Amino acid sequence: MTAPRGQDPDSDEVGPAGGESPGGGDGPAGPAHHVVTAGPDAAGGRLDRLLAAALPQLSRSRLKALIEAGQVHCDGKAVTSPAAKVKDGQTFAIIVPEVKPVALAAQAIPLEILYEDSDLIVLDKPAGLVVHPAAGNPDGTLVNALIAHCGPGLTGIGGERRPGIVHRLDKGTSGVMVAAKTQAAHAGLVELFAARDIERSYLALVWGRPDPVQGTLTGNIGRSPRNRKKMAVLPRGGRPAETGYKVLRGFQNGRVSLVECRLKTGRTHQIRVHLAAAGHPLLGDPLYGGGDSRRAKSLPPPAQAALAALGRQALHAKTLGFVHPVTRKTLQFKSELPSDLSILISSLE
Repeated sequence: MTAPRGQDPDSDEVGPAGGESPGGGDGPAGPAHHVVTAGPDAAGGRLDRLLAAALPQLSRSRLKALIEAGQVHCDGKAVTSPAAKVKDGQTFAIIVPEVKPVALAAQAIPLEILYEDSDLIVLDKPAGLVVHPAAGNPDGTLVNALIAHCGPGLTGIGGERRPGIVHRLDKGTSGVMVAAKTQAAHAGLVELFAARDIERSYLALVWGRPDPVQGTLTGNIGRSPRNRKKMAVLPRGGRPAETGYKVLRGFQNGRVSLVECRLKTGRTHQIRVHLAAAGHPLLGDPLYGGGDSRRAKSLPPPAQAALAALGRQALHAKTLGFVHPVTRKTLQFKSELPSDLSILISSLE
């Protein structure tokens, strides 16, 4: 295989939320072998850029890891520097190891599937389900459920047989989300999210009535200096964040509003942080609510009872739209409000 001429892939890889950058690409049959020959246009360039141009099915971060692991050879010798300069006519042999079974357990957890094909799966996540194993939640997560559900359909992400998580919903947030089953779909979804070429809308019940009733909330979001478990809008540092919002309905003489939010960026807890900073925290939010019980006293008893029973932030991922990274078809999915939020809204009317 001769490297394509005139291609210069981006120098940075955008990885999935909480996971590795996309990689893998080989199936379960064993190691995959590739041969790449540098043309005159590649002379003097970096090795990792040459390989990235010639092997688009493998991410830059995956190729870098393979190089550093001694899986790329030239003239029988391993080349272990991604920045190594290549010469015209040099031939490189690349070995992509066999996909390894992931250490995470497969667990048969019921899932509400909205769409599934050989490349990806779209589902309606219930509130209370953690997306990815972490400290405090070693199993019983969406990832465990997807490993069980997809089985051999998971053909390798980052060299392991696991689902590719490209975005997350908080444990207490319900609604639609997508996960990749293949490396190609994973890389494509990561690119879409990085380019903000994804349609995402959320429904939130907030305290008060935002003024104006439609607008954009901005402010860099980063780790709170006062509480490391929280995020905050920071005067300096953090990452730029932008949330569009629109008040759809008001309840109880403006005490509560139903707001539609559209993400233009995807920072941790973005909607919750932006609305709380604007003085309109989400109902039931245990982290950013601050004063939920005091505000609840102004509501009628049925609404107080419904809010007490909610046990989570009143946030639901309503829609998700994107171009399928493999088939290129335009897809859009909607998730209906779960019963707990529907009951809370009815009690407020």
